[in-house]
Amino acid sequence: MAFSTGNDNGPMATINVTPLVDVMLVLLIIFMITAPLMTHKVEIKLPEATLAKPEEASKITPITLAIQDSGAVYWNDEPVTMDQLESRLSVEAQKTPQPPINIRGDRTTKYKVVNSVVTVAQRQGMRKVGFVAIKER
Repeated sequence: MAFSTGNDNGPMATINVTPLVDVMLVLLIIFMITAPLMTHKVEIKLPEATLAKPEEASKITPITLAIQDSGAVYWNDEPVTMDQLESRLSVEAQKTPQPPINIRGDRTTKYKVVNSVVTVAQRQGMRKVGFVAIKER
């Protein structure tokens, strides 16, 4: 159904906007109804963290384990063997405020060597194992 402007030379070349507006209004109503239904919330109970007092945290000095490319392990810059490392870690794991362990690896150290030290620490009961890296420039 095209409307003419009074000139009957041919069909009108403009689009009829009325059906387009009708479709847009229907889509708007559909989205307005369905949008609130799509935002459903799931209630979960997150665990609460128990933080140590700042005074306690400052008293505990972290243990630094340095691992060279050759596989040599250093406990606070003192060379240790894997057996000594296991025994020292088991002693440290028994302490009440357990000290954190910082692992520093050489740039060329294989991940297998670092993983073996982390596995030993976890087997001995150490819970706070972290990695030290240089910030990217």
